Amino acid sequence: MHRHGYKGRKFGRERDQRRALLKGLATSLVEHGKIETTHPKAKELVRYIEKLITKAKKGDLANRRRVIAGLSTQAAAFRLVDVIAPQLTGRTSGHVRVERTRLRIGDGAQMATIAFVDEISETPAPAKAVAAKKTAAKETK
Repeated sequence: MHRHGYKGRKFGRERDQRRALLKGLATSLVEHGKIETTHPKAKELVRYIEKLITKAKKGDLANRRRVIAGLSTQAAAFRLVDVIAPQLTGRTSGHVRVERTRLRIGDGAQMATIAFVDEISETPAPAKAVAAKKTAAKETK
């Protein structure tokens, strides 16, 4: 049996478990900004989170709902769309970085940290605040 044309890693899990694993890792990355996991999981998470960030950067209702579906919590989805994505608008891709760190003591697995390339500040997006001020000004007229 050959693996030609089979994309993605299985991680010894069934489909639902794999999806839940990636969803959990992505949620942790959004909440904490940097996580440590095994190198293969980190590389697979890059594929998953890059697509979510691209959707979050568009920011319309349909893409916001897709981001909510792709993460475990709504709070993490709102943080990705409202705080993180506006700070990554200067990039078209390559939003996260994977760095090998150490070998895990128990089984010798290669560990890696995955983090956002740009420094993420905790302030909400200024573009949303400007849009909110414009709608408030229209309402007062």
